[in-house]
Amino acid sequence: MKDNSIRKLVITVFAILLIGGLLVDSAAQKRRRTRHRSSAPRITNPEIYQPSPGDNSNSNSSETTNGNSNSNSSQTEDPDSMKRTIRTLSNQVDKLTDKLNDMQASQQSMVDLERLSRSEQRSAQLRTELSGVQAKKSELAAHLEDIEYALKPENIERAAAGIGTTRPEEVREQRRKQLESDRTRTQQQLDQLNASEARLQQAIATSDADVDRLQKKLDAADRAAIENAKTNSQSGASQVTASPTPTP
Repeated sequence: MKDNSIRKLVITVFAILLIGGLLVDSAAQKRRRTRHRSSAPRITNPEIYQPSPGDNSNSNSSETTNGNSNSNSSQTEDPDSMKRTIRTLSNQVDKLTDKLNDMQASQQSMVDLERLSRSEQRSAQLRTELSGVQAKKSELAAHLEDIEYALKPENIERAAAGIGTTRPEEVREQRRKQLESDRTRTQQQLDQLNASEARLQQAIATSDADVDRLQKKLDAADRAAIENAKTNSQSGASQVTASPTPTP
């Protein structure tokens, strides 16, 4: 009986110790969990910074002072830069104007050269026509002299005597009428040639005047171009010598 009671007592104590150890172990685990939870960092949203009125006023005043200083510096630099800009633009305009004038002068010279060539060709053609008219006129004049010579009574008589006929009067009259008709026709042709000769001479005079005028115009343009080239070279040399040496 004593042995059974002792055994029960030992089992009871052992059970109590076991239960107490389990309770102590669970309490330690709870404490470790709470420690881990408390040591984890918490993330919170930062507060937005609100500048004070003094900061705004200071920033505005600094910006205005900087703007005023920049504007003052730009105002102090504006006159010189504007002068340089105006001078540069003026030089560019002058150069463009000179180039435009040169182009116009060159174009006008080309037109004048073409007109001069046409006028010279026209004068040569008119002179060729005049030579032909004068040659034809010389032939008709010589033929008219022959007709006048044949119209003399003794020549008509001699021509009719060479024809064997019983009516020499009719032969002489027919010969005279033929010669007079030929003289009238030849004289009309001569009158037309004289008119053509006068017209051609007038046209040649006009064309020669155009040639002379255009030649003088081209010569004047060439002289002006040479003078402009000399003036531009002299002005460029004077500008180079008058330009100040830049200071480092």
